[in-house]
Amino acid sequence: MCGRYSLSGPNPAILRERFALGDDVPVRRRWNVAPGDEVLAVTTSREGEPRPDLLRWGLVPHWAKDVKAGYKMINARSETAGEKPAFSGALARRRCLILADGFYEWQPREGRRRKQPFWITRADGEPFAFAGLWATWHGGEEEVVRSCTILTTAANGALAPIHDRMPVILPGPDAERQWLDHGSPLGLVHDLMAPLPDRAVAAREVGYAVSDARHDEPDCLDPPPAPEPDAEPTLF
Repeated sequence: MCGRYSLSGPNPAILRERFALGDDVPVRRRWNVAPGDEVLAVTTSREGEPRPDLLRWGLVPHWAKDVKAGYKMINARSETAGEKPAFSGALARRRCLILADGFYEWQPREGRRRKQPFWITRADGEPFAFAGLWATWHGGEEEVVRSCTILTTAANGALAPIHDRMPVILPGPDAERQWLDHGSPLGLVHDLMAPLPDRAVAAREVGYAVSDARHDEPDCLDPPPAPEPDAEPTLF
């Protein structure tokens, strides 16, 4: 499961150069990207040329009755995406990069009502791309929605204590080019949908601000508040 992520740190100029975005799409800092939001991505043209794009997070298949279907399709399991009608065509022909610099997961804690949020990044702190799929949906009155989903895989050893799943993070530019390439054989595509090595990720606890999907501010990355000290015992 990947239900929230960030694109908080990179200078827009660095992102534009790193992912060849040009000046055609706006790039802004985000601390709490949520399902249904417009997200920064790289798709491909019919000829297979990479192009910067803005997509709605939550894939809406072409046969869906309305865009609300996308809220159930923010993620696609890499192990079964090729078998699912909503994702199989996109896995073969419409793969994309979804740009980020971290994502959030929540860990249950014994004795606490609230789960502890973690911000998970690359160990080197660099921006990266989730492996994604995209689709185009046509509604009434010429409504067109371009949307995406993030592929997930089994968590690596470093993240398994937090959650049993993690998003597929492509390890670098070569893998990103292979992911976008229409000519990449499906065997290679499946090989790319693997968890990053343990040493390549870092996780730290953050406060509860990120738990509100409507809140998209820098304090989403603040450390959690210190626990309140135990009350001193009274003599009477």
